[in-house]
Amino acid sequence: MKVLLVNGSPHKEGCTYTALCELSGALNQNGIDTDMFWIGNKPISGCIACYKCVEQNKCVITDSVNEFLEIAGDYDGFVFGTPVHWGGACGAITSFLDRAFYADAKGGGKRFLFKPAAAVISARRAGTTFTWDQLNKYFGLMQMPIITSRYWNMVHGTTPEEVRQDLEGMQVMRMLGNNMAYFLKCQEVGNKLGIPQPTQEPFVFTNFIR
Repeated sequence: MKVLLVNGSPHKEGCTYTALCELSGALNQNGIDTDMFWIGNKPISGCIACYKCVEQNKCVITDSVNEFLEIAGDYDGFVFGTPVHWGGACGAITSFLDRAFYADAKGGGKRFLFKPAAAVISARRAGTTFTWDQLNKYFGLMQMPIITSRYWNMVHGTTPEEVRQDLEGMQVMRMLGNNMAYFLKCQEVGNKLGIPQPTQEPFVFTNFIR
């Protein structure tokens, strides 16, 4: 089993990366392999609602989103990390998740269905709980079980060194890794026992104007 850790920070080895590394270590100690995927620091476009993903099962815009979609199906779980910018998730990870999950959902893919996911938030001070809620909404819509820790999945600091001094935050990351490993192992046992996945009904699409 393996988990993909997505670093949504513009800094490849900054505070978000430091938190993800602590989590990765816990997963590894539980026998779960991990890989790191950095979304990069080049501009990532938001969704342009062209609906080409319905035909292609990928996004029409060529950038790190499609690089991620190409490998996502090979993983059993996901962790998405982001710094807090202006009280919410950074713009890059927001555009990234908008397009990646929309392309998979509209293209009929099942890269993420029933695979556990967790959000990791890094901040100097505030905005962490709102950002955590923001990212969890993506997982809920994709039918991805949301993994939690003993406290909200956050670390604090302005540098990697300061993040490592956040002893509670580091512990939260380790426990998050332990909890995800436990869930993955339980899921593996269920699969071996032949427990089927929930039946998927045809989508009923309504709005407030019938």
